[in-house]
This record gives sequence, structure tokens and C-alpha cells, in this order.
Amino acid sequence: MTAIAGDVASHAAGKPVGNTAGNQGPLLQVRGLRMHFPVTEGMIARRHVGDVKAVDGVDLVIGRGETLGLVGESGCGKTTMGRCILRLETPTAGEILYDGVDIAKLGRRDLVALRRRIQVIFQDPYSSLNPRMKVGSIIGEPMRVHGVEPDAGRRSARVAELLSLCGLNPNFADRYPHEMSGGQRQRVGIARALALNPEFIVCDEAVSALDVSIQAQIINLLEDLRDKFNLTYLFIAHDLSVVRHLCQRVAVMYLGRVVELAACDELFDNPLHPYTRALLAAVPIPDPVVEATRAFQPVAGEVPSPINPPPGCVFHPRCTLAVAECRRTRPQLRELRPNHWVACDVVQ
Repeated sequence: MTAIAGDVASHAAGKPVGNTAGNQGPLLQVRGLRMHFPVTEGMIARRHVGDVKAVDGVDLVIGRGETLGLVGESGCGKTTMGRCILRLETPTAGEILYDGVDIAKLGRRDLVALRRRIQVIFQDPYSSLNPRMKVGSIIGEPMRVHGVEPDAGRRSARVAELLSLCGLNPNFADRYPHEMSGGQRQRVGIARALALNPEFIVCDEAVSALDVSIQAQIINLLEDLRDKFNLTYLFIAHDLSVVRHLCQRVAVMYLGRVVELAACDELFDNPLHPYTRALLAAVPIPDPVVEATRAFQPVAGEVPSPINPPPGCVFHPRCTLAVAECRRTRPQLRELRPNHWVACDVVQ
């Protein structure tokens, strides 16, 4: 099963894979990724009438041990992007290079090996856990399926270790998900993601369904686990305050495209793309006096349909800086400042 299977075997044995000092390449590279969902009509003779361009030409690089935040409004393609990287969806076009191997073209057998290195924490802790299975079985099932720990006794011990690591009592292994709170269920989801000792975890809105106080606990847990196990995260979110706390770099998506990419503090303190500025301006200020007196101008218009996105810059119909050229030419990401990339030909 080629290099992936060999690397997975080394990782499962506890050897560092792709994280040695001599290997400085990025863990994940996304090049020209597109995910178009066909739209058909007709009951008998179905015909293709268009495509939903959920992801439409995205380039990203994620370094080892890094947390990259992926933000944008609902429907911009964040979750679809994560599903493509997980290979839960087969991309329409583009490359997804994981440790130098294009996983977008891998067959089923190689994907089985890959899934021991890439895991996911889902958004909804209520629907992502099987209600008919006890917590111990939920966490232990990946180890059983992949043959990581075939012995039932050692598997139970590993489940107890993972529960403790995620801040839960090992006795929770005998509970069903409905006997737990939302925060406890999400900790179970995190423990399940760690069961196979992965290198890379996609966090798909991992805290958005939780209360604010519980969100802080889960974010701190994710941060501690990243530092302890040298994990790499793709953190998909729409809560910008959470992203600023956890992430080192942030990519902003709009209508299936990345419009700005920069270090976290740089992007929050000095946003350059008009959409990023509007996104940050929409964040409410906790002080009611300041919030009542600040000047806030919401973005005009509605988000265009991903079935028929506008030509040129996809943001130009709503942009206050748009010029005639924005309607004709699709801007490419360019480095306006050191490690600060912007897809806009107007801003300087």
C-alpha cells in the first residue's frame, strides 16, 4: 500500500512520522481544489443543468504542529473543504498532498491506512455519537476496526486512559451518550479522534453547539492536546474570538474561495480584504455603551448563488471598493505584506 501504509505502521508503533527535525516540509498542501456538486432536474430523464461550486479553486498550506483557522459565513464552503481533505468527498479537481502523497487520487485500500493519521471532531456532539453504543465501545471501535489494539483488555485500558486525558471519569465508559451533557459528549468525540494516535485533526465547528463556558473548556483542552502530542489542526469555525485564541494562521473564505490568509494577530489587527474588514466589523463589542455608539455599516446585498457565482471577483457585487476591473478579472492571492496574502487587486 505504498508509502502511506509504511508511515502509518511506523506511527502506530510510536515512532515519529513526518515530524523529525530533518523533515521540514508542510504536512498538508491543497492546490487548486474544486468541489462542484451537480444540479439535475427531471424525474425520469434527468439532465444536468448546473453545478453548486462549493469550493472553487483553493490553495492552502498547513505546517506540522500548526493550527490553521478557516472562517467565513455559512455556505462559503468551509465544511466541504474539510470533508474533501478527509476524503469524505471526492474532489472534482485539484490536489491534496498529505505528507507529499496526493490523497485526492487514493483508492479505498490506501484510504483505510490514511484514516489512522487523519481524524475529525464533528460539530454536533448529539448526532455524531451512536446512541445505541456505550462510550467505551464508541472510543474503542476505531482501535478494533484498524487492528491497533486487538486485545479487549488492553483496549479497555486505553479507553480509560483517553477518557482521563480528555477530562472525563473512566467510569463514563459504561454510560450511553444520552446520559451525558453536550460538553461531555464533545470530550468523548475528542477521545475517539485521539484513539488512533493521529497527526492531523479536522475540527469542524467543534465548539459551536456548546455553551460559552463549555466552549472555553473544550478550546483549552484542544490547545493542551496540540502541545502535548504535536497535533496539527484545521479549525473550521465562524466564531472569530475562538479562532483568535487557538489558531496561528487564519484563512478567510467567501463563496468557495480564499480571499485572505495571514497570521492570526496580523489578520485581526490589520485586515486588508474588504470582506475580512466587514466580517470583523460585524463582531459585537461586549461593552453596551461602546456597542451602542459605534458606527457599523453592514455589507450591502445578499450572498450570490454558488450555482452561478459572479464573474471576476466574487465579492465585487457587495464591495464598496469595486472598480470595473473587478467585474472582469478574478484576483489571485498575492503577498501584499510578509506572509499576508490577499485576493484583491484594489487594496495595496
